[in-house]
Amino acid sequence: MLTPTGLELLPAARRALTDLADGLAAARAVGSGRAGHLRIGFAASLALTVLPGLLFNFRQRFPGVHLDIREMTTAPQIAALHDKTIDIGLLREPPADEAELGLRTVLSEPFVAVLPATHPLAAQRTVKLAQLADSPFVLLPRAVGPQLHDQITGLCTAAGFTPQIAQHAVEWQTVCALVETGLGVSLAPASIRRIRLKGVAFRRIEPSTARTRVAVAWRRDDQSPLVTHLLATLGQDPPDRP
Repeated sequence: MLTPTGLELLPAARRALTDLADGLAAARAVGSGRAGHLRIGFAASLALTVLPGLLFNFRQRFPGVHLDIREMTTAPQIAALHDKTIDIGLLREPPADEAELGLRTVLSEPFVAVLPATHPLAAQRTVKLAQLADSPFVLLPRAVGPQLHDQITGLCTAAGFTPQIAQHAVEWQTVCALVETGLGVSLAPASIRRIRLKGVAFRRIEPSTARTRVAVAWRRDDQSPLVTHLLATLGQDPPDRP
């Protein structure tokens, strides 16, 4: 039998127990990766390929996880992973010498030539790289994606010329818009063809063996179950454990 004082305290005690149970349930949800906060960096072009399906599938499986999606080019993503301001990176042509990061390829695609629709080569179904030697180029700055930039310029070098860069643009959509205005041509991942601009023509290139890869990156020492769940959603193995 409770005393009058006990009866007075009973509602507060019940609320405290409920709050404690709720707190323990929330902690268990976070610990199991069913709740929490996951920060994902992504290259803008991946909004046309990998990102939509990944986010849909992850949210279907883990609706209690808050996703913080940040559009970033490759070099800033690498820095953000090291600084622990993002947990996962989806980037194009990652550096190969990042010992602290796990990397898994999730997409490989060929390059295409990006031409003004009025360019003489736009009448061809396939463009030989050497045919672009006399055209100015619009490219991403090397600082935002060194490996991809070097891969594109390397393709030109292998075709016998050094590309004359007339303009830089940080995002592929801007690259295509500048090509549309006639400022130059470009080489880009094939998924860029999903950008619909009437004044731009996308053409296969020869040689056609060069491909660009998209990878998911994470810190190898990250023990978060959220990272494990996201990699599983991508069909990848869990992160390497130290």
